[in-house]
Amino acid sequence: MKIPVYRGLGVLCVVLGVIGAVLPLLPTTPFMILAAYFFARSHPEWEAKLLAHPSSGPAIRAWRDHGAIPIIAKRLATVLMAISAIGGWFGLPESWRYVPLAVAITVLGWMWTRPSA
Repeated sequence: MKIPVYRGLGVLCVVLGVIGAVLPLLPTTPFMILAAYFFARSHPEWEAKLLAHPSSGPAIRAWRDHGAIPIIAKRLATVLMAISAIGGWFGLPESWRYVPLAVAITVLGWMWTRPSA
C-alpha cells in the first residue's frame, strides 16, 4: 500500500519541481529533494536518475548527506526574496505590506543557518 502512495507522491513532486523551474514563485529543489525521498522508498531506479541529474543531483546529495544548501542557491534566494519583499511593500495594501518581509526573514534566517555546500 505504501509503495504506490510514495511513488505517486514522488511523481507529483517531480511535476511540481519541473513547473517550478519555469514559474518563479514555485521552488524546484525542495520538490526534487522530496521526490528523491519518496522514490528511495518506492522506486530506487528513479531515485538514482534524480541523484545522477546534472543540475538537481548535487543539491539533493548535499542536502541528504550534510543538510547543506549550495551557497549560490542561498545568494539567489536572498536576492529574489528581497525583490519580493520590496515589491510587496510598494504593491500591497497597508495591512499586507509586512507579510512578504516576514516570510523572507523567517525563510532566510532558517536557510542561512544550514551548512553551505
